[in-house]
Amino acid sequence: MREILFYRNETGKCYVKDFLDSLSSKEAQKVVWHLKLIEELVTIPGRYFKKLSGTDDIWEVRVAGRDKTYRILGFFDGYIIVVLNHAFIKKTQKNT
Repeated sequence: MREILFYRNETGKCYVKDFLDSLSSKEAQKVVWHLKLIEELVTIPGRYFKKLSGTDDIWEVRVAGRDKTYRILGFFDGYIIVVLNHAFIKKTQKNT
């Protein structure tokens, strides 16, 4: 089992919490459901949580929405603590 923590900077600002607060209730519930999967599952599917290639151990939580993808970045502190420190939304491009 893992523990997810949200990073706070020296002034107490928490970017991931601010990100979650900016989402609609339905969007936030979906993201939180993914975070619970990461905490509870022993093996997490790569479409939900994976190490970003070409980085020094930066991990990404990826939540696919209908027309956007919610992405939260972080790192491991030890083996079981995941510290999430940045989040953003990427609009999904439609094929035309």
